[in-house]
Amino acid sequence: MKIPLNRSVVFLVCALMRVAAVAAEHDLVIYGGTSAAVVAAVQARKMGHSVVVVSPDKHLGGLSSGGLGFTDTGNKAVIGGLSREFYHRVWKHYDQPSAWAWQKREEYGNKGQGTPAIDGEQRTMWIFEPHVAEQVFEDFVREHQIEVERGQWLDRGPGGVTMKEGRITAIRTLGGKTYTGRMFMDATYEGDLMAAAKVGYHVGREANAVYGETHNGVQVGDFHHGHHFAVLKEKISPYRIPGDPKSGLLPEVSAEPPGELGAGDQRLQAYCFRMCLTDKPENRVPLEKPAHYRADRYELLARVYAAGWDETFRKFDPVPNHKTDTNNHGPMSTDFIGGNYDYPEASYERRREIIQAHEEYQRGWLYFVANDPRVPAGVREKMQQWGLPRDEFKDNGHWSHQLYIREARRMKGAFVMTENELLKKKPTPDSVGMGSYTIDSHNVQRYVTPDGSVQNEGDVGVGLKAPYEIAYQALVPQKSQCENLFVPVCVSSSHIAYGSIRMEPVFMILGQSAATAAVLALEAGCAVQDVPYPKLRERLLADGQVLEWQPPQKK
Repeated sequence: MKIPLNRSVVFLVCALMRVAAVAAEHDLVIYGGTSAAVVAAVQARKMGHSVVVVSPDKHLGGLSSGGLGFTDTGNKAVIGGLSREFYHRVWKHYDQPSAWAWQKREEYGNKGQGTPAIDGEQRTMWIFEPHVAEQVFEDFVREHQIEVERGQWLDRGPGGVTMKEGRITAIRTLGGKTYTGRMFMDATYEGDLMAAAKVGYHVGREANAVYGETHNGVQVGDFHHGHHFAVLKEKISPYRIPGDPKSGLLPEVSAEPPGELGAGDQRLQAYCFRMCLTDKPENRVPLEKPAHYRADRYELLARVYAAGWDETFRKFDPVPNHKTDTNNHGPMSTDFIGGNYDYPEASYERRREIIQAHEEYQRGWLYFVANDPRVPAGVREKMQQWGLPRDEFKDNGHWSHQLYIREARRMKGAFVMTENELLKKKPTPDSVGMGSYTIDSHNVQRYVTPDGSVQNEGDVGVGLKAPYEIAYQALVPQKSQCENLFVPVCVSSSHIAYGSIRMEPVFMILGQSAATAAVLALEAGCAVQDVPYPKLRERLLADGQVLEWQPPQKK
């Protein structure tokens, strides 16, 4: 029997349902689940303000918990605040005998960047297993009672971001939830909230002429690392039949011209998964043949081996418990060059396709190296000893849940960081943190040279004279575009400057500084661009941030 409802009752029920879909207003709404997002939330809570982390991801920590365990640090002395606290907590974990399930601590020793850095009485450890990092982030959330909404994807369409008088007032997710706030932060690798709020940004490489740089733009003929074909003793043909252009190009080689030296383009440095592998038989899932595997896709790699290349395992960097953080290395490695150009602006559906394509490429690469007869026998046998760890990424087939988005959108903010600031050719105003890693871009394209051989382009590695400051104004948009948004990950910088800034410890540093500034802006009732720097500086220093660096005095 149907029970008739009074029209006013129906109206009230519908109204209550709409209210339930709108979360209570927070002082700070953070979109993203990266390391920067978690640290920013911790800082806001420590300063006594309400915060919600609206994360499209189930797992917190981004790449720090997604396989990048062999941390790119540079000068560890300039990593302070909550960023250093994260690495201290990693050290505390591995100081427990129970942490060493698959390996004796003394067997592991102090390999590579795993050497504990001592800062007064606080010890830090810079390399770790993925699940250890994720647990540290979850501990942060629990201890500070941070509200986290997982699986909430920003509605990037009309109405997904509500703005009034130059300020964001609310964001809406595809799940139908609305989050209102006074301050907002885009802590994603993609910069989706920033873009949806109509804040200016850049994708790709600027021409050198734009900011008076040398290492931005197309870098044809410039080889800084060993990730190119010039390391080989002979030139490699890009054609299916060597030397015969009519036979067509091999897979993974572009037919497009590379562009003029120093010119800008829309290409991106390559992405990959930082693979966590293990050679411990009791914890190893064998590397299986991918469903869409094609051996001919890796013909170029077979020719690299035939030319005598033997550095397959150079970047199988060891992390505790017989595991690795495996990164790209060599002329044709785990970087899926050219497979990411449309990722920054792509729909969520298209991004999932791109992510899947990267996984298929890398799984195929692993299978080829382990099984194809064109690979030297010793290399095949060694690769067969590796597999995926059973105790990592358990809900994702033991494969990382986070693609390495080395670069996507970059904000055009109130100040743009360039190589000139990093190389100390120009001063940096209002420091809110420091970077120190080498200016580093992975390859951007693989093309055919005028002499008919194959070559990679875009891999750049430029050393720094000293650690450099990062400007506060690089974290905020131009005031005419938005007055209450912070962007600590897709920071305002040129492509080549971002090559150094884009390190996980730096993202955590900037996340903390941005949250501190958000609180000060709230308390002062001002736009984020008008936060008084002396007051911000005072609080950052009090919280352990390192804003300048002086080299140790020689005795």
